[in-house]
Amino acid sequence: MAIPFFTGRLTDWILQDAAATAFTRNITLMSILTIASAVLEFMGDGIYNSTMGRVHSHLQGEVFRAVLRQETEFFQQNQTGAITSRVTEDTSALSETLSRELSLLLWYLVRGLCLLGLMLWGSLSLTMVTLAALPLLFLLPKKLGKWFQSLEVQLLESQAQSSQVAIEALSAMPTVRSFANEEGEAQKYRQKLQEMKTLNQKEAMAYAVNLWTTSISGMLLKVGILYIGGHLVTRGAVSSGNLVTFVLYQIQFTTAVQVLLSTYPRVQKAVGSSEKIYEYLDRTPCCPPSGLLTSLNLEGLVQFQDISFAYSNCPDVPVLQGLTFTLRPGEVTALVGPNGSGKSTVAALLQNLYQPTQGQLLLDGKPLSQYEHRYLHSQVAAVGQEPQLFGRSLRENIAYGLIQKPTMEEITAAAVESGAHSFIAGLPQGYDTEVGEAGSQLSGGQRQAVALARALIRKPRVLILDDATSALDANSQLRVEHLLYESSERRSRSVLLITQHLSLVEQADHILFLEGGTICEAGTHEQLMENRGRYWTMVQAPAGAPE
Repeated sequence: MAIPFFTGRLTDWILQDAAATAFTRNITLMSILTIASAVLEFMGDGIYNSTMGRVHSHLQGEVFRAVLRQETEFFQQNQTGAITSRVTEDTSALSETLSRELSLLLWYLVRGLCLLGLMLWGSLSLTMVTLAALPLLFLLPKKLGKWFQSLEVQLLESQAQSSQVAIEALSAMPTVRSFANEEGEAQKYRQKLQEMKTLNQKEAMAYAVNLWTTSISGMLLKVGILYIGGHLVTRGAVSSGNLVTFVLYQIQFTTAVQVLLSTYPRVQKAVGSSEKIYEYLDRTPCCPPSGLLTSLNLEGLVQFQDISFAYSNCPDVPVLQGLTFTLRPGEVTALVGPNGSGKSTVAALLQNLYQPTQGQLLLDGKPLSQYEHRYLHSQVAAVGQEPQLFGRSLRENIAYGLIQKPTMEEITAAAVESGAHSFIAGLPQGYDTEVGEAGSQLSGGQRQAVALARALIRKPRVLILDDATSALDANSQLRVEHLLYESSERRSRSVLLITQHLSLVEQADHILFLEGGTICEAGTHEQLMENRGRYWTMVQAPAGAPE
C-alpha cells in the first residue's frame, strides 16, 4: 500500500523536475518495502494454511466424536448416508471454504480499513463520494448472501439423500441383483442428481448476478472519482500527484470492497454448510451420561425389576411390559418366544443401549446406568444373530475395543473356545487375514464364531447370546453347548440365551417364555413341558400340530 503513495510523489517530482537523487532514493525505498511485503505475505500464508489444516482435522474429529456419543435411537432415526455426509462432505466443504474465503476476508478487510484511512488523509471530499456509493455495493450482495445460504442448505440435503440412495444400493447388491432392480436404483439415483442439478443452476445464477452488479457498480464509481478529481486538480485543490495517489488507493479500496462483497455470499454458503455440523456438535444425547461406578469383584447378578419399554418414535406402543426376572452367576437363562415378542429388546436393555421407560435394571444391586461405560461393556458382552465385523484383520476384530492389547495366546484361546480357530488356522495369513467390509469374506457361521471369540476374550461376567448360533455348523454348536454348560468358567458368569435351537434351551437352568412383551411362562424344561402351555406348543410345533 506504500506504492501508490510513492507513485503520487514521483509524479509531482517528475512534473517539478526534481533532483535525481530523491528519485533514486525513493525507488530504492519502494523496492525494499515490496520485498519486505512479499516475505511477510509468504510467512503469513504459511502460518495461516498450516493453522487451517489443523482446524480441518480437529473439526472433523470433533464432529465424528459428537456423533459417536449419541444414543442408539439417533442412528435409527437418521440414515447412515446422511450422517456420513455431514461428518465427511459437510466438514470438508466448510473447512475448504473457510480456508480460502476466510483468508480473503481477513486480508481484504484489514487492507480495506488501511486504504480507507489513507484515502481520508489524501482527500476528504473524494473519500465521501466513494463512501456514498458503498451502500449500493453492499445492499444486493447481502440479499444474495441469504439466497446463497438457503440454496446451500437445500443442496447439502439433496447431496445427503443421493448419497443414501447410493449407499443403500451398494451395500445390498445381492438383494438388488436378485430382484433385477439395477435400473430402478440407477433411475432413483438419477432423480436425486436432477434435483441437485436444478439447485446448482440456481446457485450459479445467483453468483453471476452478484458478480455483474458489483463489477458495474465499481466501474461507475471509478468514472465518478476521475470526473470529480479532475475538477479539483484544475481548481488547484489537490495536486496531480495527490490525485494519482488517491485514484490508485481508491482502485485498491474498490477492489477490496468487491472481494469482500463476493466473499460474503460464499461465507454465507459456508454458514449454510455448518448448520447440520453444529447441530450434531451441540446436540445433547438423550441417554444419561456414563456413570463412574466400577467394581473389582463384580459377580454378574442381573435383576430386571418391573421393566417396561417403548421406543421414542412410538411411545404409545409398549414393547416390554412389567418384566421381572433375575440372571444369576453360574446359571443359563433361556429367553424364548415368537418373533416380535421383545427378546432382542431385552438384550439391548441389558447392554445399556436403551433406557427402560419404567422400572429398574440392576447389576449387582446397582442401576446399570451408574456403571462406567468402558467398564460395563468389558463385563457385559453380547453376540447377535448377524454380528458386525470390521474391515480389518481377524486378530483386530477379536481384540476390538479392548483397552489393553491382548497377547496372541489370549486371542487364540478365545478363538479355540468359540470354534473360530479351526477355520482361521487354515487361512494362508491366519489371524492376519483381512475379513473384508463388514466381514464379507467370511460365511455367516464364521462371522458368528469370530464375534463369539470377541465376546469371550473379555471374560465377561454377563454373556448375552442373541440367536448367536443360528449359522453355526453342528461341531461349532456342540462347542457352544460345552461352553455354556460344561466349561470351567461357567460358574463365573451369568448367561442370557436367546435361540431357536431347543437342544440348547432344554439344558438351561431357567426358561422364560416371552410373548407380547410379557413373561407368560417360567420354569425349567421339564416343568414347562408338564404344564403343556405355550412353551410346550412351541416344542411340539416342528413335529406336528399341537394338541
